[in-house]
Formats: sequence, structure tokens, C-alpha cells
Amino acid sequence: MTAVSPPAADELRVAGRRVRYRIAGGGPPVVLLHGIGRTLDDFVEQQDLLARDHRVISVDLPGHGGSAPLDGPHTLPAFASAVADFLDAAGVDNPAHLVGNSLGGAVAMRLAVDDPSRVASLVLVNSAGFGREVTVALRLLALRPLGRLLLRPSRAVARRTEEAIFHDRSFVTDERVAHALAVARQPHAAPVMLELVRSLGTVRGVRPQWREELLDAVSALDIPTLIVWGDRDLILPATHLATARARLPKAQTHLFTDTGHMPQIERAAEFHRLVTEFWSRSGT
Repeated sequence: MTAVSPPAADELRVAGRRVRYRIAGGGPPVVLLHGIGRTLDDFVEQQDLLARDHRVISVDLPGHGGSAPLDGPHTLPAFASAVADFLDAAGVDNPAHLVGNSLGGAVAMRLAVDDPSRVASLVLVNSAGFGREVTVALRLLALRPLGRLLLRPSRAVARRTEEAIFHDRSFVTDERVAHALAVARQPHAAPVMLELVRSLGTVRGVRPQWREELLDAVSALDIPTLIVWGDRDLILPATHLATARARLPKAQTHLFTDTGHMPQIERAAEFHRLVTEFWSRSGT
């Protein structure tokens, strides 16, 4: 498996803050939201596929990749608000399909709760918010001062991270590792990640308070929802899909076999087909 270099991205200023983003295609808007410590480049494959029929917008979340940190605390509500501000600045006026991976799934849910009029549908990909269990690597970041030591950039750490994300190790290319290392070396990367991790969880796992409140609120919405998971996810276990089915019984679900934390990459064609068929069936 050879990773293709990601295409160039653009930047704009939102409330005086630099935001890195990419827009391609035309049609109904789709917004792609990445996970913690990641960037919009996790959606390169889907941006290309979905842009055949949609206006596809991917964005680096605050303090990730090329987007500057927020002035205030880095929390889930703050991230959702930042995405809303970005969509306004990017001219996204119509309800958008939100596709969120990992933390991005929780951000998508939070945005849907805070402003349902912005959202045509939710696609939650190995999403945070459905259980306490999370990889020990993230739980340890909640410990002071261990967290900062663990986030010291190194090629070995970057490679281990990529290996944890993909079940198929052929996706763990030198190019992906080099990109992950470059992202980790951004001055804002470690402080933002530590603040975010500690707001969402402890060494025991993901905090229940925000999860319960968010799922209760999402379950009350009338928004078409698709929840997908990889059965070999080492970051957020596939057992969370059972909780998702119980808490959001109207949602459609799909489990990808022999797939890790990022089905949108490991199963790109199948993922694209699943999502576009879901939108077609739901009339969105």
C-alpha cells in the first residue's frame, strides 16, 4: 500500500484565528471532521470520492495540524462552536452532512445538538461518546506530568500510533509516519491535546457525564444517523457499537470486518458506497 501525498490545503481567518481547510466538488455540502491529534488528511480518500457529487469540506480542528489553537479552553462544546464559525466563514448556508471520525464524531453530535438546523445527517465513524473504554495511550495522557513526556515527538511514537490505528499494516507507510511526526512537532499540538484529553477523560477512561448528556440530547433529535465501526479498532473498541444501537435505536449501523480505527481509509470504496447509499435512502 503506497500512501499518496495529500493535496495542498487552503487557509482562512475565522475570528482572527488561522484555520486550515480543503474544499472540493459541488452539490450538497459534506463536512469531514477528524479525530484527536489528527488532521483533515485522514479524509483525503473520501474527499476525492465524495466530491464527485457533493461539495466536500474538510477542516483541521482547533489546535490541530494547520489550524491555530483557541483563545479559550479546548473542550468539546468549544470545538463544535469553532466548526460552526468556520462553516459560516466558508459560506456553508445549507444543512450539511456531518461525517466525524473518533473525536470528530463527538464534535459532529455536539454541533447537531447545539444547532440542528445546520445538520442534514450524521455519519459517526468509530466515534467517541459511546463508552468509557479507550486505548491506554490516551488514558495515560490524563496523568500529570506523564502526559507531556509521552507526547514528546519521535519517529518511534509516530509509527506506534499509526500501527494502532490501522489493522492492515500496509497502510503504515513511511510517508504516513513522517506526516504524523510533522503534525506532532507543531508547537501547539501537545498542549491542545493534553487539555482536550483531560476535559474528556481520566486515567480510568472517558468521562460519563458528557457522554450521557450528549447521547440523551442526540437521541431526541430527528436527524438521520449512520454509525459505523471497524471490528479491530484498538482505540475505541467495537463493543461500543452495541451501546450506540441501544442509545440511538433509530440509527443505521454497520460493522466493517478486519478494519481498524479508520474505515474511511482502510475500506475507502466500501465506506463511500455505504455512506452515499445511506444518504440516498434517507432522502438527504
